[in-house]
Amino acid sequence: MRIALAQQNYHIGNFESNTRKIISGIEEARQQGADLVVFSEMCVCGYPARDFLEFKDFIDKCYEAIDTIKEHADTIGVLIGSPARNPVREGKDLFNAAFFLYEKEIKAEVHKTLLPTYDVFDEYRYFEPAYEWKVIEFKGKRLAVTICEDIWNIEDNSLYRLRPMDQLIALQPDVMINLSASPFDYIHEDERISVIKGNVAKYKLPMIYCNATGSQTEIVFDGRSVVFDKAGNLCKTLPSFQEAVESVLLKDDGTVEGCDTDKVPSLSRPLPEPEIFNAAVNIESIYLALINGIRDYFSKMNFSKAILGSSGGIDSSVTLALACEALGNENVRAILMPSPFSSNHSVADAAALSKNLGNPYDTIRISSVYASFLSILEPIFGDLPFGIAEENIQSRTRGNLLMAIANKFGYILLNTSNKSELATGYGTLYGDMAGGIGVLGDCYKLQVYELANYINRHKEIIPSNIIKKPPSAELRPGQKDVDSLPEYGVLDRILYQYIERRKGPAEIKAQGFDAALVDRILKLVNANEYKRNQFCPIIRISPKAFGVGRRVPIVGKYLS
Repeated sequence: MRIALAQQNYHIGNFESNTRKIISGIEEARQQGADLVVFSEMCVCGYPARDFLEFKDFIDKCYEAIDTIKEHADTIGVLIGSPARNPVREGKDLFNAAFFLYEKEIKAEVHKTLLPTYDVFDEYRYFEPAYEWKVIEFKGKRLAVTICEDIWNIEDNSLYRLRPMDQLIALQPDVMINLSASPFDYIHEDERISVIKGNVAKYKLPMIYCNATGSQTEIVFDGRSVVFDKAGNLCKTLPSFQEAVESVLLKDDGTVEGCDTDKVPSLSRPLPEPEIFNAAVNIESIYLALINGIRDYFSKMNFSKAILGSSGGIDSSVTLALACEALGNENVRAILMPSPFSSNHSVADAAALSKNLGNPYDTIRISSVYASFLSILEPIFGDLPFGIAEENIQSRTRGNLLMAIANKFGYILLNTSNKSELATGYGTLYGDMAGGIGVLGDCYKLQVYELANYINRHKEIIPSNIIKKPPSAELRPGQKDVDSLPEYGVLDRILYQYIERRKGPAEIKAQGFDAALVDRILKLVNANEYKRNQFCPIIRISPKAFGVGRRVPIVGKYLS
């Protein structure tokens, strides 16, 4: 049987576009001589649809799309993902389902069993878990169809009490097929291959695994759909962060025609040690994920142009370079806004960067605006010493100017804050924390430097002085980040243990970090949850990003 994998980028709720794309995938698979084409989880409506699933009209449109798609499933079998209504009165109203279409009919419907409710996932909010399991018989083959999380319960320390494949294997299937919408993070791509190989090894069956690609606001899907033969050989890998329709010939003995393991590169690398923060881990994949995150956010929101404040610092420089790659340099406008405390080299560095990139830029000096604020506030501030209020006036002035230009010309403001700053509250609400999308909000400071080096891998795009100079907000004379924060080499490692690894203070101190420093950093993280709660969406590249996947009380007393 020739089976095609249609790895595509969908738009949540855009039924016309998604349907056209699926039909195009069917036709491309047909041209390749495929008997069956497999699409990704929830491809009909896009994933995650979240509370759209609570609208009857939204579900009606899913079924209307399926009716249109099934007309193209005539001589070719089609597996698509969609919400399905639950006919039983008890339980949730919907299933997360796979529909098998053939001969212009819905021949079978398979329901997802394991509903993840952790990190960015909240599926039990909407769906009822499957309560029956069956294989699909098609052209002499018995297909064991599962959906995403259904294959992840493979380890001894299981998250769920049930393994769907344990139910299906008793029905003597010939092949496992998984429809997936598995998000990217810099560890997950390796974990995923390990899980898929684990299923092949356990059940001694080939695996057809089709994953989504593209970005849905904060969540990025990397594709990397794969085919394994029953012996555990990786026989095909679809490209990362790209759409593709490719097929394989699955033989009756569970092997795949042309599967030369000496020529097919394996995605499987040794999993990084989770206790160790590695700023350079999969930096190319992080770069591609951020590019896709920017590009899809703009295209799916019907915007084409971006604006950002360019300070001559590392964060704004990396953000600008990423945006130019994603949107085209002509579509990214940089605004240089020096204050009385901005160094001459920062202005020169920012200008040099835009000249290297070829993007438009303007310089607006904010000294007079800043002086006006101070003059107006003088009767209230009196002779109180210069402090954080005066620093933040500069940042909020810049935020106001950027938003004014964005409003006037229809731009989206890109936020340039990094994860280290957001974690510790080293940013100004309504100032440098303003923006429509956070590009670097899930990248620690050390990772931002790694990205800068990656961007410069072929030639100098980001001026070397930007990478070499000590980071500074330049909101007071001689200011450096280390005046307010620990060295990033230590800070990022402690933050990683607390945020990604969910280690408590005693566990982190036991790793050899200074006890007082650990207490200080963790208190900063918790005390600044109120700031992050008002922050824009962040492109997720780590196992635990700020935003929808991390729910921490604002008023909690833990470590306060």
